[in-house]
Amino acid sequence: MHLQLHETVPGFQQPVELLRACHRRILNSLDILERLPAHLAEKGADEEARTAAERVLKYFHEAAPNHHADEDEDLFPLLQRHCDHPDSHPQLCEWLERLSAEHAEIEAGWDRLEPALQRIADGSTAELTGAEAWIRQYRVHLDLEERAVLPFAEHLLSPEERHTIGARMAARRGIGNDDG
Repeated sequence: MHLQLHETVPGFQQPVELLRACHRRILNSLDILERLPAHLAEKGADEEARTAAERVLKYFHEAAPNHHADEDEDLFPLLQRHCDHPDSHPQLCEWLERLSAEHAEIEAGWDRLEPALQRIADGSTAELTGAEAWIRQYRVHLDLEERAVLPFAEHLLSPEERHTIGARMAARRGIGNDDG
């Protein structure tokens, strides 16, 4: 099972690009999780499986909650102000509501998967019940964000709104915004 190396990510002064980078890291974690059952069946909870489980656990413990908050508390509310903009899509606000609701579903699915992943990280074999459906749901969710929401964010949000989002993202992580 191949674990990808870390990528260079944009700074908080580019919040939409930073969200895209987060999506790539989520997809990387989903890829790892998708390959894990076959690896476990073939080799058990060996060092590679434990490392993979630890990596997925770490990402979804630390980064994913911030990412959902970035969207639910900052990006989506600012975008909702632009739903009536002539350049907006008639379904933009529906998509934002759907995606926000899906965050709760995704988090509940994670709560069901987490104990099995922790057992694997601890060196035991465990069934990742529901992982396939959760991975599929998350991929569809990310696809809508990438295809529909983020392009509108780039087009509709002012530089000041993007700055506000970036500053809040940085503050959420306890670091200063690097664009002064």
